[in-house]
Amino acid sequence: MGNARTIAFWVVLFVLVMAMFQIFSGGNTARSAQEASYSEFIAEVENGSVTSVELDGERVIYNSATGGQKIAIKPADVDVAETLLANDINFSAKSQEQSGFLSALTLWLPFLLLIGIWIFFMNRMQGGGKGGAMGFGKSKAKLLTEKHGRVTFDDVAGIDEAKEDLEEIVEFLRNPQKFSRLGGKIPKGALLVGPPGTGKTLLARAVAGEAGVPFFTISGSDFVEMFVGVGASRVRDMFEQAKKNAPCIIFIDEIDAVGRSRGVGYGGGNDEREQTLNQLLVEMDGFDANEGIIIVAATNRPDVLDPALLRPGRFDRQVQVPNPDIKGREKILGVHSRKVPLGADVDLRIIARGTPGFSGADLANLVNEAALMAARIGRRVVTMEDFEQSKDKVMMGAERRSMVMSEDEKKLTAYHEAGHAIVGLNVPQHDPIHKATIIPRGRALGLVLSLPERDRISASYLWFTSRIAMAMGGRVAEELIFGKENVTSGASQDIKQATQMARAMVTQYGYADELGLVDYANEQQSYLGAYGGGTSHSSETQKMIDDKVKEIINEGYETAKRILTEKADQLENLAQGLLEYETLTGAEITKVINGEALNRDDDDDHIDTSGGSSLTAIPKTKPKPKGPDLSPEPTT
Repeated sequence: MGNARTIAFWVVLFVLVMAMFQIFSGGNTARSAQEASYSEFIAEVENGSVTSVELDGERVIYNSATGGQKIAIKPADVDVAETLLANDINFSAKSQEQSGFLSALTLWLPFLLLIGIWIFFMNRMQGGGKGGAMGFGKSKAKLLTEKHGRVTFDDVAGIDEAKEDLEEIVEFLRNPQKFSRLGGKIPKGALLVGPPGTGKTLLARAVAGEAGVPFFTISGSDFVEMFVGVGASRVRDMFEQAKKNAPCIIFIDEIDAVGRSRGVGYGGGNDEREQTLNQLLVEMDGFDANEGIIIVAATNRPDVLDPALLRPGRFDRQVQVPNPDIKGREKILGVHSRKVPLGADVDLRIIARGTPGFSGADLANLVNEAALMAARIGRRVVTMEDFEQSKDKVMMGAERRSMVMSEDEKKLTAYHEAGHAIVGLNVPQHDPIHKATIIPRGRALGLVLSLPERDRISASYLWFTSRIAMAMGGRVAEELIFGKENVTSGASQDIKQATQMARAMVTQYGYADELGLVDYANEQQSYLGAYGGGTSHSSETQKMIDDKVKEIINEGYETAKRILTEKADQLENLAQGLLEYETLTGAEITKVINGEALNRDDDDDHIDTSGGSSLTAIPKTKPKPKGPDLSPEPTT
């Protein structure tokens, strides 16, 4: 509809410009003629120099035998026709009615043209909203129908609990009498809460697709304008449209753009946003009941929403849409790989094991990258190797094989990564080693990757200390092989990760007996938020925290040093294997450290599909500010 309106405008504008051109070009002949006085015209008539004459109102356009075409203005009370007839000169006259119309059109056309251009640009400034340039208060909600692609619950996987919460809404839209005869009322609104990419919008579309009702979609930012009252008007218009199509669903994406708590922040609230929120509150649960209209909204920041928006009667239900677990990830991979021809070696369960913390959008991107990689190589199916390569590319970046490393740097990197791997294989608790590589990826010169056997919900003291020891393995290996004076800065990220874990153990998890079960991290943050600086505990307590953090890291350092000293032969074997092959899988690492030879020429598929290791396990979730991320990370 918007495209047709735009095309019609340009067609009308073109016609007006052409008409204006014709009007003004009609006088080109007159403007190109020489100007002459009326007395000169009479003299030439009497001399017989005039060959033809055209009378256009008060203008006399004539052709002179001596001077070409000329134009003269006759006096108002003079009859030129009698003079021309008396001298036997051929002449013609233009209709003055047409000339008057064209004159009026010439006068008004520029104004009409300017008004049309102003209307067009005002309409564009308002985003092509309904009602033309004056449609400020018209809703921008889009009505999605079957032609836009029907989505059902079969297209949504990995969030079974969220689907169950919304199935009741679908049942109500299909058969409202089932609930109303018992006096039950369906929730007026459902708020979908979860991290980005978990499928909140897709889930809302699935509700509309299952119920077979109209589905209006709008973003929270579409309500907000620079003019006060426009957002409230759009809310009213949106609900008016919904009433005409009831029963229906209104989906508001990113509702935190308009639903923030009122009066919060410096300088108070914004009048336009608060009026919009007030109108939304009234429409959802005011004096007038909106029967058959269900509001579904999505946000990843429920903490900033106004309490009046979350009370019963408005958003009755908050549906959590978290990142999927291992079973959910396997189902999501199955949904996204329906149209992708998979090879016989592809095991979605193994891929799901290697993607803790992944959202549905991350998994969709992973499948797409694997398909693109297989197509680039020229395969007819997507193999497990393609998934492996796409995993490494998506999470760590493409291989930087063009990066030139000297032999000394390559050797140091090999021993550094071998130190991580050997310590990881010998600490009490750690996820199985999946891969070790000295090929630079992203900002890292090498990587040792671990694969969890299950999604980790909580972690023990022994697991933390094991991870800290593994993080110190690279630094210790450099010291043992090259000497302390030749240690490089390559362990900076390892030290950072170990420090974060150790500080969280002391300040949050209560692992320091001398400090007791006190949450020093959150206590300090709340103090900073309230008073703008300082700490809420004494300098002696802070010193105890720092000493305990240092003690835990030193214990991990000593553990790594003891393991690598005892397993020096394994460290040497693995480092030499990395120098030769650059990348080793979990099974290959086991063979190399035991001194067994690798026969890669007879093995076309180097992917380890055993239970001990699989695809890369690197979460894409951001580290939490109150402690380290418990999911596995690459050790560099």
